[in-house]
Amino acid sequence: MSTPLTVTPGQGPDGAPLLTVAGEIDMSNTAALADAIGGTAGPLVLDLTAVEYLDSAGLNVLFAHADHITLIANPLLESLLTISGLAELATVHYREPGASMAG
Repeated sequence: MSTPLTVTPGQGPDGAPLLTVAGEIDMSNTAALADAIGGTAGPLVLDLTAVEYLDSAGLNVLFAHADHITLIANPLLESLLTISGLAELATVHYREPGASMAG
C-alpha cells in the first residue's frame, strides 16, 4: 500500500515560498503536486526529504518547473535526480529527513 501524498505550504527560513512534500509521488497524485507548484508564484523551495518514492510521472512535474524550483531532497533520491538529469536543471540540496533547514 502506498503512502499518501501530503503537500504543506509554508515559508523557508529566508521567507521564500516552501512546499513540504511527504509520502509517495506517483501517477495517482501528480495532479495535486502540479497544482501546488503551479499555485505558487516565483522561485519556490520544495522540501522532498520525507518523500519515500518518486516515479517518472512525478519527475515530469518537477521537470516542468525546473527553472524556478530548488529541491531539498532525501539522499535516497540522489541517484534518481542525477540520472534523470533534473539535478543539472534545478538546484538540489540533499538532507536527511528531519534535519533542520537552517544553515
